[in-house]
This record gives sequence, structure tokens and C-alpha cells, in this order.
Amino acid sequence: MVGSRFPFRDGDVEWTGSEELPPGQRLFLGEQHGIAHFALLIDDRSLSQDWANLRLVGHELTAEDAGLVVHALALAEWHQAHQHCPRCGGVLEVSDAGHVLTCRDCGRQQFPRTDPAVIMVVTDGERCLLGRQPQWPEGRYSTLAGFVEPGESLEAAVRREVAEEVGVEIGEVSYFGNQPWPFPSSLMVGFFAQALTTDISVDGDEISDARWFTREQMRTETEAGTLLLPGGISISRSLVEAWYGAPLPGRW
Repeated sequence: MVGSRFPFRDGDVEWTGSEELPPGQRLFLGEQHGIAHFALLIDDRSLSQDWANLRLVGHELTAEDAGLVVHALALAEWHQAHQHCPRCGGVLEVSDAGHVLTCRDCGRQQFPRTDPAVIMVVTDGERCLLGRQPQWPEGRYSTLAGFVEPGESLEAAVRREVAEEVGVEIGEVSYFGNQPWPFPSSLMVGFFAQALTTDISVDGDEISDARWFTREQMRTETEAGTLLLPGGISISRSLVEAWYGAPLPGRW
């Protein structure tokens, strides 16, 4: 793989025998059905011109391939960002099939990390609150999200992020599910968040606009193409459709 791109053809990940691979760093992903799977990190971007991006084709992958690809992308991002020791600046050497980096100078080991982030659909009963970022195309809205601060519980992060981004106070917070998100190294933890207040005051930085949607408004606008919701592979989409009660048309 090169960056976040990987071989993909006719709706499937294109796995290649080891004897056909070019030089590069191999990362062990695991074994399925008696077959060991590796990701190969290469620098030759010319090889990846026709390769796929997980954001675009993730919904087409089988569950087994999706797990392997997400693992591969997370490790690839980690290797790209960790080439020198954060303690002394020494060169990091790869070991343990790509899962450990050890400093040549001080011996300190680095391991892949996962950063927890919360993502939430805010409701006041019959309405759902969605926001949009300034750089997004017209009509694109999504659930609110943010990283968990040190020493903060997941529920506290939900309440803080919503208050910071749209000025709404949150009461009950209930767990929905989670999704690994290797862009670059997050675990998205999804929640339903019950609003205690409904007045919106966007921060103008991360969120440029936020709106309350009834189910009828959401259906009408997605059918018309004036409301664009996240793609099918995202937990954001799952949260919205779980609140709505059925699949919705359209996606990014």
C-alpha cells in the first residue's frame, strides 16, 4: 500500500502472493483460514494510480477484508508518523512484524496507539441535531464529534464537545457502538445524546452551521439531494439512520 491506497479490483481487495511483491516494509496483519496476511508499505506512488481509497470503497468490502484493511491503514499511518524517537530523536528500527519500533540510541520502544474520539447524534425527542464544517460543500451535514481529553470520561467528552461546538447542554448520554477509524489512528465511540437545551450557538471554527431536523425534513431533503449525509461505512451514518429508524437516500 501507498499512503491510504490499496489494490482493489471488481469489488474485492486484490491480495498478491509474496513472490510477486516489490521491495518494502512488511506488516503482519493476522491469519485467516490458514493464510497469513501482510501489508506491504512501498514508496513508489506510480504503482498506486489505480488503487482504491477506503473512504470510497469501504462499503464494498467483506467484513474480513475490511478488518484487515483498517488494520493495515492504521499501521501504515503509524509508521509514516513515527520515524524518530520522541525521547532522543534517534532512528527507530522496525521489529515484531511491524508492530514495534525501537530506538537505536536509547532503546525506548514505541507501539501503535489508538486515540479515543466520541461521535454523537444529539436529539430532543422528535428532532436530530447535525452540524457542518466550514470547508464542506453546500448541503453536507453530519453528527458532532471530537477527541477525548486526558482524564476525561467518554460521557463527559460528549457533553463538552456539544457545548463547545453548538452551545447545547446535554443530559443523558447512552452508548450506541464503536468503529475503528484509521485516519490516522482513532477509535470512534458512538453515543445518543439527549439535549436539555435547544438554542444553537456555533463556535464558528470547527462548526460553521448546525440545524435541528425532524424525520420528515431529513427524508424530504435527502430525497431532494439538498441534505448530504455521511457515507455508509461511517458510524455517523449508522447513528443518524438508527435515530431516523430506516435507511436514508443519498450519501457523500
